[in-house]
Amino acid sequence: MADAALRLQTLFEQLLGAPLPVRIRAWDGSQSGPPGAPTLVVRNRRALRRLLFKPGELGLARAWVAGDLDVEGDLYTALDLMAGLIWERGEDARTLVEALRDPEVRAAVRGLLRLAGPPLPPAPPPEEARRARGHLHTKRSDRRAISHHYDVGNDFYELVLGPSMVYSCAYWPSPPADGGTLEDAQRDKLELVSRKLGLTPGQRLLDVGCGWGSMAVHAAREHGVHVVGVTLSHEQAAYARKRVADEGLTDRVEIRVQDYRDVADGPYDAISSIGMAEHVGAERYLEYATDLHELLKPGGRLLNHQIARRPQRDESAYNVDEFIDAYVFPDGELAPVGTTVTQLERAGFEVRDVESIREHYALTLRRWVANLEAGWDAAAGRLVSAGRARVWRLYMAASALSFERNRIGVNQVLAVKTPDSGASGLPLRARTWN
Repeated sequence: MADAALRLQTLFEQLLGAPLPVRIRAWDGSQSGPPGAPTLVVRNRRALRRLLFKPGELGLARAWVAGDLDVEGDLYTALDLMAGLIWERGEDARTLVEALRDPEVRAAVRGLLRLAGPPLPPAPPPEEARRARGHLHTKRSDRRAISHHYDVGNDFYELVLGPSMVYSCAYWPSPPADGGTLEDAQRDKLELVSRKLGLTPGQRLLDVGCGWGSMAVHAAREHGVHVVGVTLSHEQAAYARKRVADEGLTDRVEIRVQDYRDVADGPYDAISSIGMAEHVGAERYLEYATDLHELLKPGGRLLNHQIARRPQRDESAYNVDEFIDAYVFPDGELAPVGTTVTQLERAGFEVRDVESIREHYALTLRRWVANLEAGWDAAAGRLVSAGRARVWRLYMAASALSFERNRIGVNQVLAVKTPDSGASGLPLRARTWN
């Protein structure tokens, strides 16, 4: 009898201690769960083996990336329903160990073991980052982590990001439904950064984690500054150098494959770090802040644009998201915005402004997801593997929801290397950036 879906639903509800908000369709054609809800499709028994041998988020991620699990219906709704169940229950949710004390749950697990077939753990999908031994955030490990995320093909990023090739939160004047375009919003973000830094012709700007060169080109073309952009991605650097040459800006923009810790040609008038500091890690963050402080001239400004997580009651209990760590940003870490501000101040900066643009990132991510879905046939299997495309779709959609629900945020922190005189060089009224 085809009853795998009902068994799966029973197990999940016993583990979660609450009704399952999505429908399930199993490989045997059976379906169970609330009618009309998004459907979690369990395509084969291998999905169960992944979950049984790696319970929790990583097992689910492996099954998703491999195509053993899928969602029919609106992906955002499915993710929101499942995430809402977990977040609302919080610390009251039943752990796996607690659930297994229940005889009914143990019986369901034994049934799943029989359904799953031979008890051999499937190999992780090839898109999973290889975990290296040793300390995190050495120059070597950071190069490897950056390459995993960014060296997957510039054509793929062009499809997802659009013509702006900016891989960070855009700055929307109004919701996209009102007619705003992603390209306009990304241009406005680059201009906002430029105005906060007070860029004027002839100044020197260091763009840390320069990506595909968008900020460097904008600052040189629109504000007449001389820019050094550094990245650890060879593919990004090649793309950025071509953009600089096409714009006729080779006399004002230099793109280097270089670790920020190796930049030694300061002082700079300004430093932009846009979506890069998430890769630094808590252990190295003070070093990062101190290095940038030393590279600035007195009175120089830093604009640090960084994703933040909500603080925890016990910060020592913070764990990196397993899916993100294994498939998206290996070794990436998020910190509360207060921790970031404190570290910048410890390095000697005077923090002058913190602007949250959390809702802007949700809008940006939904546009990226739409771009990927519109170009899915080109992306999956031609530009990147189908598994890689599935990684990006899941992480961007889930991230959009996390920003919308205030589970994570993003902040622009403006800091100054204020000289002993105390003259910051900033306007008396906040946010009149000139």
